Amino acid sequence: KVKNKLRTHFVRIRGDFKLDKLYDVIIIGSGVVGNAIAREMSRYNLKIGVLEKELDVCNETSARNSGVLHAGFNNKPGTLMAKFCVEGNQGFDQVAKELGVPFKRCGKLVVGFSEEDKEKLIAMKEQGEKNGVKGLEIIGKDKIKEIEPNIDGEFAMWSKTTGILNPFLLTIALAENAAANGAEYYFGNEVIDIKRVDDIYNIKTVKDTYKTRWVVNAAGLYSDKVSKMLGIDDYTIHPCRGEYFILDEKVGSKLSLPAYPVPNPKEGGLGIHLTPTIDGNVFIGPSSEYIDERDDYSATQKIMDLLIKDGGRIFPHIRREDFIRNFAGIRPKLASKEEGGYHDFVIEMRDKSPNTINLVGIESPGLTSSTPIAKYVVSLLKQKEELTENENFNPIRKPIVTFNDKSVEEKEALIKENPDYGEVICRCQTITKAEILEAINNPLGVETLTGIKYRCRAMMGRCQGGYCETRIAGLLEEVKHKNREDVLYSREGSNMFVGKVRD
Repeated sequence: KVKNKLRTHFVRIRGDFKLDKLYDVIIIGSGVVGNAIAREMSRYNLKIGVLEKELDVCNETSARNSGVLHAGFNNKPGTLMAKFCVEGNQGFDQVAKELGVPFKRCGKLVVGFSEEDKEKLIAMKEQGEKNGVKGLEIIGKDKIKEIEPNIDGEFAMWSKTTGILNPFLLTIALAENAAANGAEYYFGNEVIDIKRVDDIYNIKTVKDTYKTRWVVNAAGLYSDKVSKMLGIDDYTIHPCRGEYFILDEKVGSKLSLPAYPVPNPKEGGLGIHLTPTIDGNVFIGPSSEYIDERDDYSATQKIMDLLIKDGGRIFPHIRREDFIRNFAGIRPKLASKEEGGYHDFVIEMRDKSPNTINLVGIESPGLTSSTPIAKYVVSLLKQKEELTENENFNPIRKPIVTFNDKSVEEKEALIKENPDYGEVICRCQTITKAEILEAINNPLGVETLTGIKYRCRAMMGRCQGGYCETRIAGLLEEVKHKNREDVLYSREGSNMFVGKVRD
């Protein structure tokens, strides 16, 4: 029976005693799924640790996607993908409310032009209905224009339950709530070896060694490598890169909902689509290209031209002068380039690797499925452990107070309470000094510029930090007492400054 108490033992090293914590569960990987698992497990009396190789929870797949809450019609009936996507969609209103995550159930159009497209849409609708998706409808050109006048197509499938959300804030909010309920996060801790001695796992990272009774592998792009460390040599992740353009907020008024083409399953993605963000921008993408390296986030001219061409077929309001940034994400696919399409999520326990729960190939719709996946992982743990509920668990996470969306009266009240709300740091987004400081002092202790950016949206406007980035770096130096040369943009080695240009 698992009890909520600190398990410790003392190890004599060079004559000194070192306190060595023993965790009940260590989760490897703090993407959206790893954080959802940490939060769900914190409902119980468990000592939980989370190891992350990056310096924040938002540096890889969970931050580099379309931010769409999928309905569940793209996935094969009977799969974990289909089951968890539908559950995640239907239960997300409550999750968003508890965690303070911006979210809009705006619907989605999957647009077709040919009779072949129409047949695929009908089959997609039938598949979705088998999965339990509600509110699917095949519509004609007139209805498309009624729903969204700026989308072109001969016909479409209208999905009423699809939504858009902020993937950064969902990933961060899950982690912050897990931490508030007792989970301990360790960043910059890439796992390099795992050994089991006397029923205890010794997880060696680049910084330290951690001990645990249970291991949960939620390492995303590196889940196959962690699997091998656990003695499971059955999987290979095939990184598949998708590139995006971001359009200026002034284009956002022309697109009220995601618009997708009829997908080609062999391409391994959902096709190049247009997606409004919860903050008013528009994404074009992603492309789908298998690559060799798992951290090659390059943006290529060839793909950029393809995005403009294919995106313009559905949404004719694409102009190069509205592009403010491009980026790429990488899907951790189990299906190879030769196979194409999708493999189902792998979520398993194996006798050959006792006291481990292995998650591999968690690609789209992983964001939508994150909370149902977490509940399923806990159900697996309950098969082996008798868990007791954490009576102090609090599901509520309060977000950073935003200034720009407040009324004049509310803004005046905020400034009166805290004068830092009266100083605007990021002009494009009207982000105030108070919001920047709250992001800097975040509960997870993250101290990178992107960590600040993802938490309060500074540096995400038209100028992409051209005005505010150095001012934010200055605040980070001041608040955290950092040397200028130690300020990092995102990852280890991404130093913002290397010295002075002049005295």
